[in-house]
Amino acid sequence: MSGQTSKRKRIIHLSSVHRDRDVRIFLKECRSLAKLFPESEVHLILAGVEERCEENIHIHSIPKVEGSRLKRMWTTVNHAYRKAKELDGDIYHLHDPELMRIALKLKRKGKKVIYDAHEDLPRQILGKSYLPMKKIVSVVMERVENFICARLSGIITATPHIAKRFEKINKHTVAINNFPLENEIEFIGESNLTKENTVCFIGGISPIRGTKELVDAMALTNCNLALAGEIPSDFKAQLTESNGWKNVEELGFIDRERSMKIKQKSIAGMVTFLPYPNHINAQPNKIFEYMAAGLPVIGSNFPMWRELLVDNYCGICVDPTKPMEIAEAINYLINHPEEAEIMGSNGKKLVTQTYNWNAEEVKLHRFYQTYM
Repeated sequence: MSGQTSKRKRIIHLSSVHRDRDVRIFLKECRSLAKLFPESEVHLILAGVEERCEENIHIHSIPKVEGSRLKRMWTTVNHAYRKAKELDGDIYHLHDPELMRIALKLKRKGKKVIYDAHEDLPRQILGKSYLPMKKIVSVVMERVENFICARLSGIITATPHIAKRFEKINKHTVAINNFPLENEIEFIGESNLTKENTVCFIGGISPIRGTKELVDAMALTNCNLALAGEIPSDFKAQLTESNGWKNVEELGFIDRERSMKIKQKSIAGMVTFLPYPNHINAQPNKIFEYMAAGLPVIGSNFPMWRELLVDNYCGICVDPTKPMEIAEAINYLINHPEEAEIMGSNGKKLVTQTYNWNAEEVKLHRFYQTYM
């Protein structure tokens, strides 16, 4: 995998923490780049995966480090840097904040370096309850991130809100939204599964994502919650004490095919994140995936989410800190199936016409052409 073909530009994507076949990194960005620039090579460095070439993407594995969070971050990034140098790419596309410490090293070697801000890091830090002195850490990390990113070749962000911040320090900034892939929409459209008395949450599970309040709400409904995602053991102990846990179907981590089937049989998709700074202006991919599935979305009452869900009549917004409001929204959709169907149809139409990966792929192509 390490021998470079003459005159073929190499695009190297790096992640020290993301899973194999990550939706944004592999299924969207890497696949699009391999299609858009067939004369170039697209490589992807990940930790603890199977090395292979899949869909013209060369996937390289670095050791997956065990131990403390700090040790994992430090050592894995060192492995990533060594592999990155070995591949001798032309463009390096970094997907994790911890990779910023090697960004300027690569830049000094004459490489084009792009940072992909999946989250608003400083605001994300403020939401980490386990982190001591998080306000100070947030301020320091914002200054570090700004210092490094101002000197990079370009910045890609997952939302327009994050892009506004980076545009002030790097003019080569573009928002590439996490809108659904076309084949996700097509796959969903072929379903004949019967709706069940179930709502679903599929994704990362944590206290700040409102999972405890959502589980508590289930005690106030006659509905089940399909809860898909890995639950930290200490947090699970809290969830199982809730009266609503009896209405929860714990599914663990699931693949994309099973995720589709769960959405197809559900009444609504749940995105009741708590009002932490990193959530209020976020655009969780799961909102658009639920919409693509023809599901009405029950989301948090953040201004941007109300504009998307309520103004377009494709969902209901609630106070995510109040289980009663969440339960009332679920019960409303159960008791008004015609309205739920209209909301789902409106959401699917919006995704089909506007909120899909095709439009973002065009922006990604235009952005990369600057460096090719």
